[in-house]
Amino acid sequence: MTHEFDRDYWEQHWRQRPIGTRGSMATNPPNPYLARETENLAIGTALDAGCGAGTEAIWLAFAGWRVTAVDISPEALGIAAERAATSGVADRIRWVEADLSVWQPDRQFDLVTSHYAHPAIPQLDFYTRLATWVKPGGTLLIVGHLHTSGDANHAHHPAEEVAVTVAAITERLDPTDWRVETADECHRTLSGSGGREVSLHDVVVRATRLD
Repeated sequence: MTHEFDRDYWEQHWRQRPIGTRGSMATNPPNPYLARETENLAIGTALDAGCGAGTEAIWLAFAGWRVTAVDISPEALGIAAERAATSGVADRIRWVEADLSVWQPDRQFDLVTSHYAHPAIPQLDFYTRLATWVKPGGTLLIVGHLHTSGDANHAHHPAEEVAVTVAAITERLDPTDWRVETADECHRTLSGSGGREVSLHDVVVRATRLD
């Protein structure tokens, strides 16, 4: 049985998250690709699309970015705002409750990034929307689930609905408008609950919007 990635789904998802989700960056570090892919960027304004509990938005704020962090779930945003206040960077982050499949920002950003966000529209269409929110000269950074044979990144959705390939993303980026800087398919292992290992298959795409 499948579900829609709507507000009700994400509210339930975040209400069921363990209390450790509310921890600091020491206990809940940001996605490792974020630091790697932004270390040489000029700091400016950033949009974290599908920010969840705010880990990446808070990391960006610590690094000096002015962050707009958007999520459809009030539960997630409540956790995120609490963590930002505890971390001392609340004044550098604007939290927005919105459905990213229909929401439009009132500005473009120096950095637009998304980490495993799944909206209520096809995944590649979502990434195309994100690209329009990047300023000329700015950066698009997408971290998502890699679509592989027999993939099961999401137990209740066919892999093609939530997982993609590097080629599928970069094909959406017109080379007259974009320069692709990173196009990686990566594998890493995390420690899950009960000490079990969780294998993640990721796609990482970073592109610069040409002036």
